[in-house]
Amino acid sequence: MEDYRKMAESNQRRGREIIAETQLVESWEAIGAQANLIGSLSTGLMMKKLDIDMHVYTDTLSIKESFRAAARIASHPGIVRMEYTNLIDTEEECIEWHAIYEDEDMNTWKFDMIHIRKDSKYDGVVEKVTAAITNQLTPEIKNTILQIKFDVPDGIQIPGIEIYHAVFVGGVRNYEELEQWRKTNPLTNSL
Repeated sequence: MEDYRKMAESNQRRGREIIAETQLVESWEAIGAQANLIGSLSTGLMMKKLDIDMHVYTDTLSIKESFRAAARIASHPGIVRMEYTNLIDTEEECIEWHAIYEDEDMNTWKFDMIHIRKDSKYDGVVEKVTAAITNQLTPEIKNTILQIKFDVPDGIQIPGIEIYHAVFVGGVRNYEELEQWRKTNPLTNSL
C-alpha cells in the first residue's frame, strides 16, 4: 500500500521541480500569458503517467508569440521533442504545444501546454473541473484513485478523468470494479 503513495509523492515533487527547471511558467509569462497548472499534478493524483498539463491564456492568439515562449521551453536540454497544432480558427481557439522531456534518470515526461484565447468558449473550463475534483478529494478517495491508477496494467491507457468519474459517480473502489464500470458506463464527454 505504501508503494503507490511513495510513487505519487515522488512524482509530485519531481513534476514541480521540472516545471521550475524548464521555466515553463516564466516562459509563458515572458509573452504576457497567464499559465495555469491543471490535471493530475495539480490535483495530487499523478501516478505512473508522467504528464504536466497547463492551460495558458493571452488576450489574443499570436503564433509568433506562442512560438517565442515555446522556443524558450524547447531550449532546455531535457526537451527532446516538441510539436504544435494550430487550432486558432476552430471552436477551441487555441494553439496546442506537446513536448517530451527526459529527466536525468531517463524518465519520459509529457508536457501538454494549451495556449487559449482569454474569454473564448473553453476559458477556465478545465480549471473548474480540476477545482471540482480537488474539492471532492478526501484522504480515502485520493488513496482509492492512486491505488487504481497504480493497478492499471502497463500499456493500458485510461484517462484520469474516467477514473475520477467512476470513483465519484460509480463508487468504484478498485481496478477490477473500474473494468466492469467502463463496460456499462463509457465516458463520452470528459468535461
